[in-house]
Amino acid sequence: MRSFIKPLLLVAATVLASGLPAADVSANWPRWRGPHDDGVAAPGAYPVTWDATNGILWKTPLPGKGCSTPAVWNQRIFLTAPVDGQDAVIALADTGPLLWQKTLGQERPGKHKNASGCNPSPATDGDAVFVYFKSGNFAALALDGTVRWQTNLVTRFGPDTLYWDYGISPVLTEREVVITLMHHGESWLAAFDKITGELRWKVARNYPTPTEGDHSYATPIVIQHQGKPALLVWGALHLTAHDAANGHLLWDAGGFNPEAKPNWPAVASPVVAGDFAVFPFGRGSLVHGVKLGGSGDVTATHRIWDRKDTGAYTPTPAAWGGHVFMLRDDGELLCLDPATGQTLWSGAYPKSSNKFYASPVVADGKIYAAREDGVVFVVRAEGPFQLLATNALSDRLIASPVPVNSRLLLRGEKALYCIGDK
Repeated sequence: MRSFIKPLLLVAATVLASGLPAADVSANWPRWRGPHDDGVAAPGAYPVTWDATNGILWKTPLPGKGCSTPAVWNQRIFLTAPVDGQDAVIALADTGPLLWQKTLGQERPGKHKNASGCNPSPATDGDAVFVYFKSGNFAALALDGTVRWQTNLVTRFGPDTLYWDYGISPVLTEREVVITLMHHGESWLAAFDKITGELRWKVARNYPTPTEGDHSYATPIVIQHQGKPALLVWGALHLTAHDAANGHLLWDAGGFNPEAKPNWPAVASPVVAGDFAVFPFGRGSLVHGVKLGGSGDVTATHRIWDRKDTGAYTPTPAAWGGHVFMLRDDGELLCLDPATGQTLWSGAYPKSSNKFYASPVVADGKIYAAREDGVVFVVRAEGPFQLLATNALSDRLIASPVPVNSRLLLRGEKALYCIGDK
């Protein structure tokens, strides 16, 4: 056991023994983009200014480099990280102490300087925590750290051929946990029973594309289609909806790279605002708006707008107040009308050679954007662009911020930070 854990054990035991209050989805941050997959927090008074010495409620060192965003449920924080060369899940109390950690098998380290083998974020339904790693290690754990089931999807279905590191997070439906792999080769969606880990269904998702166009790092989201849950999936130049009960294709929109340009993978995930899915593409040169619904090939009828003058490569947009907030990698922030794609307002953070890899989040009417050098900017979401604060940490920030319970969790390379008022 690493030394950073030892001082925390006595406090952790006290927290565990005290019991924890009940919670619901809206009051938590159960998955990567929050309770509603839009990057928006529950109401609260969230911090605006802080620095390395003021405003940090606690700081917990982490055992290794991971880029996953924490999941939060019922005053427990769950995140993944490598521990002594092993993929691991770590649980912390919301006051910072370690509750438990569980290793799940050999780590497969990341290739990109800003990535790791722990890119996918945990997802929880309040009963279990579901995790997936680049190594293929896939597991469900009870909230006390007990492993309910575990398997390895690389062993079962074959390794990925992604140019960079796997980063798609698990997606939860009522009864299943869904994993996707979109790469050069057999691409698929697969659903596993949340309680037993049994494979419920697995469907192919293959489209011919230019080089690297079939690679996707975008996490699907659950939507409603004709009153039933469906999976919205972006990758291989197609936005598709699949019946969550069996994976069957419901509708398909394509044609997003008519010039067949190579090396255009899907990186940013879609966000849903009203009846529209909005997603940037084209290595930061495009952004698209697709109306949800329909059946079969809806390319001609449901691709409502396309922008060829702007976009984002890595950050996934957030949606709040009927608007979509798109953060470009270079620090430009745009507020878009999801129905038309029109820019309602825009602005830019101070120029820097550092980029934005984390996705923006909205809390208490404010937008939080984390730059890779540890600077977090806060602006008003209502517009026009007004920079409220520039906050610096002495740690790199690649994971997206997590606003929950009037606090802000920042997962750095070295530590997890909790920002808020005492």
